[in-house]
Amino acid sequence: MLHLKDISESVLQLLFPHICAGCGSDHLQKDYCLCMRCLNSLPETNFELYKDNPVEKIFWGRTKLESATAQFYFTKESLMQQLMHQFKYKGNRALGLQLGRLMGAQLKQSNRFDSIESLIPLPLYPEKERKRGYNQATLLCEGIASAMGIPILDKAVRRPQHTDTQTRKGRIERWKNMEGKFILTQADLIADKHVLLVDDVITTGATLEACSIEILKTPGVKLSIATLCMASR
Repeated sequence: MLHLKDISESVLQLLFPHICAGCGSDHLQKDYCLCMRCLNSLPETNFELYKDNPVEKIFWGRTKLESATAQFYFTKESLMQQLMHQFKYKGNRALGLQLGRLMGAQLKQSNRFDSIESLIPLPLYPEKERKRGYNQATLLCEGIASAMGIPILDKAVRRPQHTDTQTRKGRIERWKNMEGKFILTQADLIADKHVLLVDDVITTGATLEACSIEILKTPGVKLSIATLCMASR
């Protein structure tokens, strides 16, 4: 005989289906957005384990970093693109938090990121954040923070000016588009600390570079970068 709890859960699943954000399967843990099959299919880079990895090479000669990494590879028409679309544009905050926890778990296992003291989400232009309802980088930081037990400084840097979309721009155009678009507002909170700048995806690195330059104006600060994905250029 079914217990009342089992019946209640079955009714809730029927009315409000809890399905995998990747494949649509309903065989997943209660607090997860991805089933084990999709979790195991995510294209991990393992960059966090290696010095001079492809993400770090993007910033060579451009800005001074301690370490840099991207958790997954991003390609078009892939599982990762599907997840990014849901997380970034369809309001799936729970998925963003789970992806952040995956990032945090991997970073925690790497001795290259074990001295991180605070997380800084790459800020969005305020109007864009209001329209979206959240900053996807902040959601990732919340997931990372839950795994690593370190604070988030979401007011340390502001992005007061609107910028044109970076899509279809080359590296030089992207840099010119982002130059001077970030303002450091809480330098006292990051002085003499090792902070991690977080974003959802890296392509040319122009946006992260511009924000990094502003952060590195702080005396004694050390900076690392982590993104959810690395897109092919």
